[in-house]
Amino acid sequence: MSVRKAEEKNIRKLAKMGKKSIGLTLPIEIIRELGWREKQKIVVKRVRGGIMIKDWKK
Repeated sequence: MSVRKAEEKNIRKLAKMGKKSIGLTLPIEIIRELGWREKQKIVVKRVRGGIMIKDWKK
C-alpha cells in the first residue's frame, strides 16, 4: 500500500455493508482525539449541508 499525500489523507470511500447500509471508515487520529472506543453508541443526525456525528447521551 502506498503512502498518501497530506491533502489526500482524509479522503474516504463509502462501502456497501449488506443490502441497505453504507459504511464509512473514519481516521483513527480523529477517533482518538474524541476519546471514542469500539462499539460505542453514537448519534448520526442530518443537518443542512451534511451530517453530524456525536456521542450518544442517555
